[in-house]
Amino acid sequence: MYGNIQFAISHDNIDGGPSTVEHFDNGSTLGVLHDHMLAPGVTGFFRLEIDRLFANDITSFEEDDDRFRVEHGYIGVRGENFGQIWLGTDDSAYETAVAEISEFFEVGTLSLAPSFDTGESDLIQYRSPVFNGLSLAGSVQFNGDSSIKKSYPWQLAALYEVNNLELAFAVDSNDGGTAFNSRNDPSLNNENTYGFRASYTLDNLRLTGEYHTRKDVSDTFGVMGIYTLGANQFALAYEQQKDDFGAENKRDTITLQALHNLSDNLYVYVEGYLGGGDDVYEYTDGTGATAASDERSIASVGATYYF
Repeated sequence: MYGNIQFAISHDNIDGGPSTVEHFDNGSTLGVLHDHMLAPGVTGFFRLEIDRLFANDITSFEEDDDRFRVEHGYIGVRGENFGQIWLGTDDSAYETAVAEISEFFEVGTLSLAPSFDTGESDLIQYRSPVFNGLSLAGSVQFNGDSSIKKSYPWQLAALYEVNNLELAFAVDSNDGGTAFNSRNDPSLNNENTYGFRASYTLDNLRLTGEYHTRKDVSDTFGVMGIYTLGANQFALAYEQQKDDFGAENKRDTITLQALHNLSDNLYVYVEGYLGGGDDVYEYTDGTGATAASDERSIASVGATYYF
């Protein structure tokens, strides 16, 4: 059994628009894991994890019908010779292989996630053993008659590690009919998403670069450096995304993090986000009309206790 409670406070300021301060649950979770030997060299396993616990607000328990959500829920089998196959809800092959930067930061409000539609539920996934540094992975989402579009969107990924260098490539077919993790929002188009990541680790320093592209939708680029010094971690990232439609189509984000581990089970952090773009931050002004700004900044402090 494992879990965590995550609290955060953020100051969100849109240039020329509203400035707000909020205290919130940043993704508290509770989960259980189990595995057992099916045969020599073959292991069966399962995981069930729920989030949206709203640990900061007891009224959510009484009023929010969507309080709990399964973040991870799957069963599977792994073997020394054939790899791992599992079924259920989990991070997909594309996310795991090439989407490191947008998944890294604690609050992540202005992080620029790449455009891909295949969600995390109803997945059948496979990961191969490592052969001379090379491993392969794949995901298929089983969309049956209850979906808006009956389909079987898929993802493929290849990862190669040699010494301190990691290279990864992934593709998402985007043919599920709806946007990522949604049963209602339609997909932007049926074009594939392609992503590439390169990471290099040298002692306490890790450097990562990513590029994602989807025809007629967007191109996303990012670089990040992480430096660990004892119980402290410092990270700096730059991300840029350019949409292939509309006149106001470019945004970028600079993110800085300082994190300190108070113990093996508790850490605190400070994060700062500075976002810019072509009037991409919309808000409602004093008259009720919709306006937009080209600059947004967020400062966050938080703490996570996990076991």
